Amino acid sequence: MSPMNEEQLQHIRDERKEQIIQSAIKIFSRRGITGTKLSMIAIEAGISQGLLYHYFKSKDELFLHLVERAIQESKDGLKSVYSLSGTPLEKLREITQLFHEGQQYFMLIHQARTAEGVPEKAKQLIAEYSMESYIVDTWEPLFVEGQKLGEFALGDPRQLISAYFTVLTALMTLNIHIDEAYQMPEVDLILRIVTGRP
Repeated sequence: MSPMNEEQLQHIRDERKEQIIQSAIKIFSRRGITGTKLSMIAIEAGISQGLLYHYFKSKDELFLHLVERAIQESKDGLKSVYSLSGTPLEKLREITQLFHEGQQYFMLIHQARTAEGVPEKAKQLIAEYSMESYIVDTWEPLFVEGQKLGEFALGDPRQLISAYFTVLTALMTLNIHIDEAYQMPEVDLILRIVTGRP
């Protein structure tokens, strides 16, 4: 058996790093930074804690990496609504479904915003990533168009966006703990906030 070349070794390293990242997102999004130990992430990833240190020097470094990634994924996700086909309501329905599926990144940002023990650099990144500047500003044209077409309720579109995200945040916060008695409402029920229709 011939030895692996550098490209193959790099591919294995990249896969292992991604495995660590996915395990860390899962644990940090549920437990926050103070409730998470690197040993938990190593167990979840199926690797030794020593190998984890080969990729990330500390829990704070790993958490900061995840916050940076979560913010970028969130920004990209918010902007992606404009690449979807359909009316504003159809686009919002599809993106709301994606939020259901990608809630771990969302919850990681929530943890970074609200938990104790968050590294200072992560706090700074979160402070720059405000609802006003990224969410409301990004989606205002979509909501204005939806109002013009009669799909969305009338009124201040910025307040409508804020109400939608406040409810979505609360629902995802409840859902992250995987209480089997609790189920996320159907997407169309959530969208009643925006449409103003029963």
